[in-house]
Amino acid sequence: MNIAIGADHRGFVLKNSLAKWLESRGYNVVDIGTEDPTSTDYPDYAFGVAELVSNGNAELGILICGTGIGMSIAANKVKGIRAARVCSEKDAQMARRHNNANVLCFGAEIVDEALAQRMIAAWMENEFEGGRHERRVEKITAFENKNEG
Repeated sequence: MNIAIGADHRGFVLKNSLAKWLESRGYNVVDIGTEDPTSTDYPDYAFGVAELVSNGNAELGILICGTGIGMSIAANKVKGIRAARVCSEKDAQMARRHNNANVLCFGAEIVDEALAQRMIAAWMENEFEGGRHERRVEKITAFENKNEG
């Protein structure tokens, strides 16, 4: 499975450690940067990861900035993306089970590496439940398609 990962300068260190952790678990990680802790603009990385997921070159995406808020706002501007900003394992689990989130966002200044790993595992180990949740996700997609352009 291809997992795209990206971070701005505030998430740089955590991104690098999580990319190694994911690779050690057998995932193919597509790291789109940033490559150093120099100040940069989070939308560049949010759009990069989201586009990889949207066009099918990655199954899932992970984005890290200071809080995760900016990344989630930017990623959700890309068609087909359901980015969820999470702060707990329960958030991550429900983002997948009820919202079919395909991009996970969190803040390096909010969560530590151990919690980030647990959140990613909870997100990836769960599946979308469908049912009544499918109807709701379809409404979001229909609205997105109606307002395209």
